[in-house]
Amino acid sequence: MTTPPRHKLHQELAPRVEEFRRKETTGLALADHQALGKPLGPPETWDLEIDDRDIPGPDTVIPLRVYRPAGQPSAPRPCLVWLHGGAWVGGDLDMPEAHETARGVAGRADAVVVSVDYRLCSETVHFPAPQNDVVAAYRWVRDHAVDLGVDPDRVALGGASAGGNLAAGATLRLRDEGEAPWQALLLYPLVHVPIPAPSDDLAAALTQVPAPLLLTGEQLGMVLPLMLDGTPVEEASPYVFPGHCDDLSGFPPTYVDNDEFDPLRSSGERFAEQLRAAGVEVEQTLSAGVMHGHLNIVGLDAAHATLDRMAARLLKG
Repeated sequence: MTTPPRHKLHQELAPRVEEFRRKETTGLALADHQALGKPLGPPETWDLEIDDRDIPGPDTVIPLRVYRPAGQPSAPRPCLVWLHGGAWVGGDLDMPEAHETARGVAGRADAVVVSVDYRLCSETVHFPAPQNDVVAAYRWVRDHAVDLGVDPDRVALGGASAGGNLAAGATLRLRDEGEAPWQALLLYPLVHVPIPAPSDDLAAALTQVPAPLLLTGEQLGMVLPLMLDGTPVEEASPYVFPGHCDDLSGFPPTYVDNDEFDPLRSSGERFAEQLRAAGVEVEQTLSAGVMHGHLNIVGLDAAHATLDRMAARLLKG
């Protein structure tokens, strides 16, 4: 009798992964990677007012996209300042992880979501430029709360992947400057380098995924010198990788959502442990059956479930 695998990919994603695995032997193309993230259904429908704005940053203009439910609220709304992923070098306001996440959370929670087009790292842009943009955007929201219809005491900061990293680092910095956000929402974040060793459970899950689909230390090693402008990781500020901060007390209540089949899961899990040890309220969940970046797949039920949980956080008093 064959024992079923303990870890099982989502039923709609498993065929895509198997097709990818089959093509490994004949050579993979960019289209094969893109096929993994094809929509599984149409975008959700929400009645929102969406407008793009440019705000002044410390040394640049920062583009934002503001999502507000239509109609006048009976009271100021909660707000999420949201950061997309993209390994610090890619991503934009139109990718599903930015646009569909912002729409979905705003609609579900009757909340304002401000999506930030922070600067991407390049040969001329390095840390702390992206984080400076995030902090400036958060402060702009607080300063313009009345115009936005936002409760200034209920402004959360969140992001996914590299955006989760930036959200965690900016939250730590704002804590140190006496302006900690209401709460932090961290989706499959990377907050440690090197990535912590996987648990036995995670190691078993990763065996189900083709190696080219897993982030490796070697790949990180190609991006980090660009992000840090050559500064060795061990000399970087804790604001870059807050999992290496010695004191996380005073960090705001935090939601951490990790993907089951994702090497970065060990970083998110470890950070949740560190926050709890520092006395921080943490809600931690595992998005089962999915790989890194599941919010980028339009129509995925696991993504909808994550948006439900994020909205529930904003609906708290």
